Amino acid sequence: MNIQSVELKRLALPLKSAFETSLDRMTSKDFILVSVYDKDGLVGYGESTALASPYYNEETTDTVWYMLEKFLIPLLFDSDIQHPDDVLKRFAPIRGNNMAKATLEGAVWDLYCKEKGVSLASRLGGQKDMIDVGVSIGIEPTVDLLLGKVDQYLNEGYKKIKVKIKPGFDVSPIRAIRDRFGSDVPLMADANSAYTLKKLPIIKELDQFGLMMIEQPLAHDDMIDHAKLQREIQTPICLDESIHSAEDARKAIELGSCQIINIKIGRVGGISEAKKIHDICKKKNIPVWCGGMLESGVGRAHNIALTTLPNFTIPGDTSASNRYWEEDIVSPEVTLWKPGILKVPEGPGIGYEIKQDTVNKYLTHKKVYRNERVK
Repeated sequence: MNIQSVELKRLALPLKSAFETSLDRMTSKDFILVSVYDKDGLVGYGESTALASPYYNEETTDTVWYMLEKFLIPLLFDSDIQHPDDVLKRFAPIRGNNMAKATLEGAVWDLYCKEKGVSLASRLGGQKDMIDVGVSIGIEPTVDLLLGKVDQYLNEGYKKIKVKIKPGFDVSPIRAIRDRFGSDVPLMADANSAYTLKKLPIIKELDQFGLMMIEQPLAHDDMIDHAKLQREIQTPICLDESIHSAEDARKAIELGSCQIINIKIGRVGGISEAKKIHDICKKKNIPVWCGGMLESGVGRAHNIALTTLPNFTIPGDTSASNRYWEEDIVSPEVTLWKPGILKVPEGPGIGYEIKQDTVNKYLTHKKVYRNERVK
């Protein structure tokens, strides 16, 4: 691959409505769109998934920009990249900063597949031409508003309902959903690290509702207490924030810390590492699913491609563009092909075009970096 230049564009894309978790409340998504160009003018796209503030993890949009500019882009330019897996190896000396790494690596994957004339899904070894998808619902001001959203998304055919919970907003909303919609609704709760083992009685109360899983109930960096908790409850634990690598996944499985793993491309440092985690979990019979970070259509397209791998057996969070945005930055926008089902694009790379007018509308800053090694 002869990478000619890299362009960074920072965007502020307004959400249709505020999205609240136990960590934060967002009204727009502040992110970086990366464009990687080769000498023939082909371009690959990547998207940062870090948030504006360091509440989900230690990275922010500002730190991602800094790492890209000062370290990762220079490393990329100084490397002989034959395959996107080489990016993972080249970035290995840099500690952490997984979301920054994934931002650039994702663009290289897209460019590589476009150079080969194949879809990202097929190059990853995907086995599906359509994927089941669920929806994530934030913490609503009232239970009635939550029930209204659940009703809406069930009517739209989403295959899984994920509800954010926190202390004081947990058992009551879950019970209300079960009372209104019954026990057959595929329902899970996401705590975003909001609890400790001192709250064990409350967490155990959730067992009665037959949840698919409870996601990351304890600390963001914990595996030990999650293993203790899993022995005390019937509901499967899904780890999210605790898993940053294939090695983390291996350790969590061996400890018995979880029965399910949520794979987020940004959190684990890119598509190559995400695939490694998928393969380990498949070998250990641990199902996986693809979580979301309120991505625009670019990050959403990467998630779709990853989800075509065979061990993604649980519907992910990759819902349609209009779930979050009045207008997305890709064309065509990500839409449901059938209720609760997304069709996997067949075109080269991510399979979507960028709407430059929309990008420019929400652009806040941009900069171009040129590779002086390529003439």
